[in-house]
Amino acid sequence: MFLVFAALIVTSCSRKKDTFINRNFHALGTEYNILYNGNIALENGRASVDDAFTDNYWELLPVERMETTDDFTLPGQSKNSDFERAEEKAIKAVQKHGMNINGKEYNPQIDEAYLLLGKARYFDQRFIPAVEAFNYILFKYPASDKINEAKIWREKTNMRLENNELAIKNLKRLLRLEQLDDQNLADATATLAQAYINIQEKDSALAQLAIAAAYTKKNNEKARYNYIRGQLYNEFGHKDSANIAFDKVMDLHRKVPRAYYIHAHLAKAINFDLDLGDVVAFSEYLKELEEDRENRPFLDKIYYRVAEFHKKSDRDSLAIVYYNKSLRASSSDRHLRAMDYMTLGDMSFDRSEYKTAGAYYDSTMTNMVINSKPYRTIKRKRENLEDVIYYENVALVNDSILDLVNLSEADRIAIFTSYTDKLKAEADDLKKQEETAQRNESSGIETFDKTSNRTGLDNMQPSSGITPPGGANQSFYFYNPTTVAYGKNEFLKIWGDRSLKDNWRLSSTRSNALTVQNNDLAVDASDNERFDPAFYVSQIPTDQKVIDSIIKDRNYAYYQLGVIYKEKFNENILAKDKLKALLNNNPEERLVLPAKYNLYKTYVLLGETNAAEQMKQDIIANNPESRYAAILLNPKSEMSKDENSPESIYERTYASYEAQKFQEVIDQSDAYILEFQGEPIVPKFEILKASAKGRLFGFEAYKEGVNYVALNYPNSEEGKRAQEIINNVIPVLSKREFQDNEIGTRFNVLYQFDHANNEDVDAFIKKLNDEVTQIRYYDLSVSKDLYDKNTIFVVVHGLKSIQGARGFADLLQERKANITRPYIAISSPNYEIVQRHKNLNDYLKSQ
Repeated sequence: MFLVFAALIVTSCSRKKDTFINRNFHALGTEYNILYNGNIALENGRASVDDAFTDNYWELLPVERMETTDDFTLPGQSKNSDFERAEEKAIKAVQKHGMNINGKEYNPQIDEAYLLLGKARYFDQRFIPAVEAFNYILFKYPASDKINEAKIWREKTNMRLENNELAIKNLKRLLRLEQLDDQNLADATATLAQAYINIQEKDSALAQLAIAAAYTKKNNEKARYNYIRGQLYNEFGHKDSANIAFDKVMDLHRKVPRAYYIHAHLAKAINFDLDLGDVVAFSEYLKELEEDRENRPFLDKIYYRVAEFHKKSDRDSLAIVYYNKSLRASSSDRHLRAMDYMTLGDMSFDRSEYKTAGAYYDSTMTNMVINSKPYRTIKRKRENLEDVIYYENVALVNDSILDLVNLSEADRIAIFTSYTDKLKAEADDLKKQEETAQRNESSGIETFDKTSNRTGLDNMQPSSGITPPGGANQSFYFYNPTTVAYGKNEFLKIWGDRSLKDNWRLSSTRSNALTVQNNDLAVDASDNERFDPAFYVSQIPTDQKVIDSIIKDRNYAYYQLGVIYKEKFNENILAKDKLKALLNNNPEERLVLPAKYNLYKTYVLLGETNAAEQMKQDIIANNPESRYAAILLNPKSEMSKDENSPESIYERTYASYEAQKFQEVIDQSDAYILEFQGEPIVPKFEILKASAKGRLFGFEAYKEGVNYVALNYPNSEEGKRAQEIINNVIPVLSKREFQDNEIGTRFNVLYQFDHANNEDVDAFIKKLNDEVTQIRYYDLSVSKDLYDKNTIFVVVHGLKSIQGARGFADLLQERKANITRPYIAISSPNYEIVQRHKNLNDYLKSQ
């Protein structure tokens, strides 16, 4: 009997005999052993892919939760061990239990093995091998009960390979010709919907998603498909239909992940119409969402939606509260944080609080994808605020200093006594905390820290039975109250009292202008000096030159703010206030006339005709020869509008620069810088003057001029460009060493003339051009280049070697033109060095 049983086992293991026992033995082994374990591995892998994917509810959700990457995978490699195991099981099923006899497969489970193989490769994002597996089923097993499922998965894979039109064609044919069971029908229509979305035919996707949601047996898919339908209806502006779709998601409630349920509520809340809906009931609805304990993981989004509701209802103060609540809620949603910061920045901008808006925009950009379109939009907006923030800071700091300068000695002492008393109280509190922490560290008593709202759990000893993270030795800084207290004290000593918000290092995060000065003074002070009012009083400037410099900077900041508010932001009331404050502060003469003219234009924009007329008459009466008076007397004159405008004058000056009239450019720039002092055109003249000086006097003069522009106009485009030149160009231009002429590729011949003999130069150039045009084998040209105030070079360009340059000059001496003037042969790189550093003599000595 035993031998018979053993014989049956041995014969049933054969894959080459088509018998009832063989078929069933291999089929059962495949289904209940290998494929069972393979499918478990596949489901584990799918769960890990699902967990790794984070839905972005700010955008249209993809139909399938799977994030594709562009990572390259070598043959035989896998991104996920579960999918690798599933693939191994599928291959093992084919290799160990396949019964391919004379081209026909007799194991009915092998088609499922290939289906498992294709799915494993699909989720492992190896789409081309996956298509091969699905196509093998369609080719080898046309009668398989899995044939429709294989067709659907093939088209899902084609869609991932961006063959959307092919997938649509094949899926439409499948739906037309085959009677699919419910789940296959849901999968096919969902895949078809995604393909339509990919080719931007979203209206067609809506119908397919409705079918998929109706026939799928999986609640998660039902919720997802309906949510996407709601998103699409919103895109089309059909809010009622969108709300119906969101209601279907909410009806599933605890049958689906909480994220679908909450986001359906929030998406429906977006569609609420303030004009037609019941505002009170909607407010209560949002309050219920906020107070539901199950919604705590989503409070950041709920707070944002409540903030949006208050903002649309013109309750800005409540909106600001909830935007900040959204930011304080624990959130990994960077897009949401960016939206919170951006909205707060826009609200501050609308209130003309530009410094605050700038800080919010800074925080917005840290939560955005760098170089994305929204990022670039916010960056441009932030850059437009750069100047106003800079000059507001200058005005704030200098005003605070001047306020202290103008106080009596007794008032100064009183102010700083109050300040030092506050510092002493804070220091005493910190000292008590340190002492208490040291006592409790050895006793293990639970304490409560007022400043950090933490209990003695931070200080638990091993004897308490609870070990803090990191071990019982409490080596981590924040688990030791003594080091924490010391750190707080040191922070206050160095940074002062800072607000708890992003960009806290900025001086604008300090509480007030007086604190700005006091904390800056206290940074380098000793402990005794920090608590002594006399120390702070002694730091107030008394030298009249220093005070005058502070006043000058403050006045210039006021002028720039007035112009910026008027020109950039159309904040004419703010512009008027700044310009009037400037004129009331006895500004230097150079700012008076431009300030009056801009104030006149501001009055006109505000419709204050009487004030505008008074200012107009003031300018005409007190400055009748100025260009401003000419414009006011004859505003329609083309000359007053164009020829005398700063822009037209700059263009004419630049034309002189191109004509190599460098000394004229320098003189004109000096005059126009004084005339247009305080206007945006001044940095342009400064950089033009620096370039002209460089061409006339050499590298050091250019470097000095560029450095002056970078230091004095740091917030202008020219100042920023000057700083880039200093950082990147100046180090390259500073090189004075000549190259070996033999290694050059371009060469010149120089003829030197005295600057005074301009007529001789022109005659020589005419003669030289006549000769150059007769030489066919070189592409030569002639130029007249200024070397310095006394010297002009006539230069022949286009020669290919140093010997060729010398030979060309010698040839001219032998021709009929008889050009016997002394020449200098030089490579183009060396000629650039000569012109840049004005070191012709050094070059001649090196030859």
